[in-house]
Amino acid sequence: MTSFFYEGKCFTGRKMELCSDCDNFQDRGFLNRVNSIRVESGAFICYDHPDYKGQQYILEHGEYPEYQRWNAHNDHMGSCRPIRMHGENYRLELFEGENFSGECVELCEDCPFLKARLTKDCVNSIKVYGDGAWVLYEEPNYRGRMYIVERGHFSSPKDWQGENPSIQSVRRVANYF
Repeated sequence: MTSFFYEGKCFTGRKMELCSDCDNFQDRGFLNRVNSIRVESGAFICYDHPDYKGQQYILEHGEYPEYQRWNAHNDHMGSCRPIRMHGENYRLELFEGENFSGECVELCEDCPFLKARLTKDCVNSIKVYGDGAWVLYEEPNYRGRMYIVERGHFSSPKDWQGENPSIQSVRRVANYF
């Protein structure tokens, strides 16, 4: 997994290469300003603050010549790590209540409009099975604030750094190499 981060738009200015976790861009001598990114292989979760905190962004194989292309509102970025993917088997269980209680919906495919599958408008806990990672969106059709979840159990929104239980669409992370 390899990605290149650039201080300037359109892949200009100082450059930093990442192939592994980086909990603080400044520790690597790179400012927290990122205006373009090139992901050559794999997929990455980036955060606008150090120590994997703050707004999350999913970066998959491809080029992002300006920060708006990864749905950011500014050029702040403080940490990043590769998504640990082991294969192509995807399965997700969404629960309306915390601690895996209440109505449960199982998904193995992308879902642009969860309201059609859930009785209530909230997801308070999640179980991620299989090999792949998922992106959760606060709005339908893969829009709005996003959260990335990998294999594991998340008993409340705070476990995936969610600000509230409003998850309206989900999609699988494509693992391109």
